[in-house]
Amino acid sequence: MVKSKKDGSKMLLIEDNGGGMDPDKMRQCMSLGYSVKSNMVDTIGQYGNGFKTSTMRLGADVIVFSRCSGGEGKRPTQSIGLLSYTFLRSTGKEDILVPMLDYERRGQEWHKIIRSSAGDWNINVETIVQWSPFSSEADLLRQFNQMKDHGTRIIVYNLWEDDQGLLELDFDTDTHDIQIRGVNRDEKNIKMAQLYPNSRHFLTYRHSLRSYASILYLRIPPSFRIILRGKDVEHHNIVNDMMMSQEVTYRPQPGTDGVPKDANMVAAVTIGFVKDAKAHIDVQGFNVYHKNRLIKPFWRLWHAPGSDGRGVIGVLEANFVEPAHDKQGFERTTVLARLEARLIQMQKTYWSSNCHHIGYSRRKNKKAYERESSPDSYSPTRQSKKNVTSSSSKTPIKSVDKGHNKGHVYGKEDMKKKASGKRPNSSRSSSSGEDVSNDDVQINIYRNRGKLSGKDGSPLASGLKYSESSGNNLPGIRPGRTTRNLMSQEYIYNKEELSFPKSISDKMEQLKEENRELRERLQMKEEKILGDLLHDLQKEKDKCKSLEAKLHEANQKIQELVKEQDSFIDIFSEERERRNTEEENLRKKLKEASNTIQELLDRVRLLEKRSSNGKLDR
Repeated sequence: MVKSKKDGSKMLLIEDNGGGMDPDKMRQCMSLGYSVKSNMVDTIGQYGNGFKTSTMRLGADVIVFSRCSGGEGKRPTQSIGLLSYTFLRSTGKEDILVPMLDYERRGQEWHKIIRSSAGDWNINVETIVQWSPFSSEADLLRQFNQMKDHGTRIIVYNLWEDDQGLLELDFDTDTHDIQIRGVNRDEKNIKMAQLYPNSRHFLTYRHSLRSYASILYLRIPPSFRIILRGKDVEHHNIVNDMMMSQEVTYRPQPGTDGVPKDANMVAAVTIGFVKDAKAHIDVQGFNVYHKNRLIKPFWRLWHAPGSDGRGVIGVLEANFVEPAHDKQGFERTTVLARLEARLIQMQKTYWSSNCHHIGYSRRKNKKAYERESSPDSYSPTRQSKKNVTSSSSKTPIKSVDKGHNKGHVYGKEDMKKKASGKRPNSSRSSSSGEDVSNDDVQINIYRNRGKLSGKDGSPLASGLKYSESSGNNLPGIRPGRTTRNLMSQEYIYNKEELSFPKSISDKMEQLKEENRELRERLQMKEEKILGDLLHDLQKEKDKCKSLEAKLHEANQKIQELVKEQDSFIDIFSEERERRNTEEENLRKKLKEASNTIQELLDRVRLLEKRSSNGKLDR
């Protein structure tokens, strides 16, 4: 914060010792409706500098000083530019004028770069001096003494005020910070930040520039510093505020929705409880970075009722999603939607597995948290499958998972229930409560003289076995039925004990052959339809993608045009008011002049009348 020498008002100073801007880049930076972004991934300029948007939000006027060291045969230059809303309104300009002064160094001296005429140069100097915090051209040039060979110095003045007449920026609460007044600053959060230091950034980043700047970059290069009001901003990694942290690798689905086919395109998500989680304060969310720069601080995705999810924070760098125009969010795409769904699932899984460690009760409906799925390659850590023993027969009951099919091996107790007319409990084991429901399984059952036996005639001591053959071995039983439905079918007797007539056997073989042919034809038909649908879906996706890109471009242009239109409307409105006032004054003067002319005409007529009367008398 600096003070104006003209009126003592507070101003905001932002400066850097980077490469600076030459006269052409300076004009591009200060021109409305112009935007350029760098392709260099390690520079802040990869996002655009947001100069016009940010400065106009902070104050009415801004003046920029920039020095560039040249290179590649170009001389060193320095430029001064003024973008003043106060100047445009006060003078009623119909165009948005940005007066600029350019200099170049020849030897040890700085010389003027006159683009049009010396008269225009003098007009620019007078305009900048009149509407800036500086009183002369020499005073303007002294601002470059703060720089060395290159750098930029930006001064925002006539800062905006709130409804109470106070500056929106608070320079007084902390002499080494710049804070925001209003709804973003909650006194309760400020007090809590003192009690819970590991949650400090979550509680203060909305109103404190120092707090926000400390987490703005995921990694800080050795030569990079941020100095705020004379004191270095200490870089902070949110991972240091975690306990019981875990790292989960998320890999987006490549080749679709604009995601490049890059094996290294992954996001390492670090998730854990904030160290103050046992205090049960409502701290949660993911800090999402894009190419090292924070885009979404403490992004809260899971809006669960009650206390679920409380205390869980995460950090990740997602380079496969694109930031929005204002760099305060991401473009709404399918890739982002997939990432959101996966982060919600991560938080639910972590919370249900660990919430009891910080004082919450264990969640009984843990399976419900893990029920959501995603087409991406990430899946939460699965618990190992256990062998569960039946309470009566001690027979192993195993959970089987082959592809998408799940099966269940029944013990003797279940078979006794079946023989007595009772339905066996096929959805859960009696001892562990694990879900062992089974779908898409075909069961072949054999009976041998009242005793259970396998196909080879050996007793089934460990229970009733099943096969997962893809064909229809038994008429009337189709793959895809649940075990409970299948168990309600009649038992099929062992072929060794019961001999069927040949006609029936032939009929069965014929039916099996017809069933196989129908199945193959159906499968071919399904594959063809599915292929056509996928092709059409991909075409529609590509079309939607191109339309979204065009819509985004159109929205950006519309926003820029609306801003320019608003400024033009303000200027034209003021100009119209001024012209109306002048027109009213001219009308009054014209009316007064008409009255005066009428009086003079009356006097002339009176004099002529008197003169004619005198002649008649003579």
